Amino acid sequence: MSHLATGWSGLRAWSASHDAELRLCVRSTTAAVLTLVVSQLLQLPIALWAVLTAVILTQISVGRSLKASMDYLITTLGGAIYAGAIGAIVPHDNQFAVFAALAIALAPAVLLAALYPRFSAAPFTAVMVFFAPTITHTGPIAAAFERVIEVAVGCVVGLVVSLVVLPARAHDLAVKAATEMLELMARSLPELFIGFTQSLDRPTLASIQSRIGEAFAQLDKAALEAQHERMTRLRAEPDQAPLLRTLLRLRHDLIMIGRAAVAPLPGAFGTRLGPWLARVSDTVADYLHASAAALSTRQGPPPLDHVEAALDGYATEFAALRRQGLTRELPDDAVERIFAIGFALDQLHLHLRDLARCLAEFAPARSAAVARAAARAGPARP
Repeated sequence: MSHLATGWSGLRAWSASHDAELRLCVRSTTAAVLTLVVSQLLQLPIALWAVLTAVILTQISVGRSLKASMDYLITTLGGAIYAGAIGAIVPHDNQFAVFAALAIALAPAVLLAALYPRFSAAPFTAVMVFFAPTITHTGPIAAAFERVIEVAVGCVVGLVVSLVVLPARAHDLAVKAATEMLELMARSLPELFIGFTQSLDRPTLASIQSRIGEAFAQLDKAALEAQHERMTRLRAEPDQAPLLRTLLRLRHDLIMIGRAAVAPLPGAFGTRLGPWLARVSDTVADYLHASAAALSTRQGPPPLDHVEAALDGYATEFAALRRQGLTRELPDDAVERIFAIGFALDQLHLHLRDLARCLAEFAPARSAAVARAAARAGPARP
């Protein structure tokens, strides 16, 4: 029984971590079966193409399905009209003429797909329409018309299934991606700040920045799909553009911090600023963790008090070092790096305030305290 319980727990954990993939599995299967039923009711000559279209266009989110459906329909319509016209105009009297007609029908479609990846289905459509008369024993114009009808049936069924059967909103996937990026930055920040007091090799720095860059790429892709959902007014959701810009700016802040952390701080600067930098690292990491939790649960932003206290302490200590004239004893590159730290921390503080405003927009209702905090932070950055 213990093994069974362990296996069941493992299966539930796996299912929870692959919820989007399992939903896609159900939607794609449902779309394929329903498309086959509709194709038989409409007596389509070749139901295969309608079913394939439905499976291809049933994507992991509604926004992605919408974009794929629009691109696929436009591509199919254009490719079918062009290939059908070539098949009707160019004679097929001999084998050489067939080769030439195929080349004329296919070459522009391949070039279009190479120039614009969204039209990648154009060559496939051109070939199918060109050879369809040999399969269905119809003319090229009729074959083109049937191809458009089959794709239209697959598009409609696939899109309806995406909207109705366990729908996965791109907005929710984008929020999840933003949450994961915040968590990743929170975990990465202490690793970067170690470089101010200890040696940190460049491959480690590059690996940290690469992971954050990949997380932002995933977020950017999900946000673009969410934009398609907003354009169709399928669901009223907060605009994700400010959050996307803020997370990109925070990523740039971490890049600046990483560049400044290529070597430990020299002498008294390491001794006196090191503890304050460690406190900044801890408080900012905690704030990013709390922000990720707030975004995931659609709560208001956490308070910035501890972060601001740590930054104020660092600024005060650095000002004391400058008053003592210790910066004049350092080489130019060390001075540049120390001032770069201060600039990066100022930018980090500013962008954390922007993050607080974004989190407040995603919360269901903004409390009076949140509104006052946003007002104190100043106007939103463009």
